[in-house]
Amino acid sequence: MHNLSDLIHHHFDKPADELGEIEKRVLAKAHERKIISTDINAALQAESSAGERLADSIARIGGSWSFIVAFFLFLAFWCVVNTVVLFTRAFDPYPFIFLNLVLSMLAAIQAPIIMMSQNRQAERDRFEAAKDYEVNLKAELEVLSLHQKIDMRVLTEIAALREDIERLNQRLPS
Repeated sequence: MHNLSDLIHHHFDKPADELGEIEKRVLAKAHERKIISTDINAALQAESSAGERLADSIARIGGSWSFIVAFFLFLAFWCVVNTVVLFTRAFDPYPFIFLNLVLSMLAAIQAPIIMMSQNRQAERDRFEAAKDYEVNLKAELEVLSLHQKIDMRVLTEIAALREDIERLNQRLPS
């Protein structure tokens, strides 16, 4: 297997123009004996914008138990202050209309941010799956190549042993 077209024909059993871009890239890297794996985190971090990183941070904080506990404490504090402490002069008396407005605005902002983060995670998952496929394909090609080399070595040794046996048989008296 000295050239790329031999590799393609041997491993895929179809012409090069029928291969996808990933397969062509993997075969070229395998032929050149180059590493194909990459640091996915670094690659995605380099491509992400400040807004995307902010959305990820907000989603990470908003989806944590510490946020849930802190928000529950904030809601309890709000209710206690407006019902018990400031009973006669509450700035948001029961049924807490202003709190309802604040929560609605928070939900209206937080939902799209979380969706952006989820879309980014889905994109990351697709990128990671493609990289896994490339690495797995290259590993499979390398294993096949090693098998072929071992098979060739075994066949060469068997042929040499047969020659030795034939030579020894000729030395034996008839």
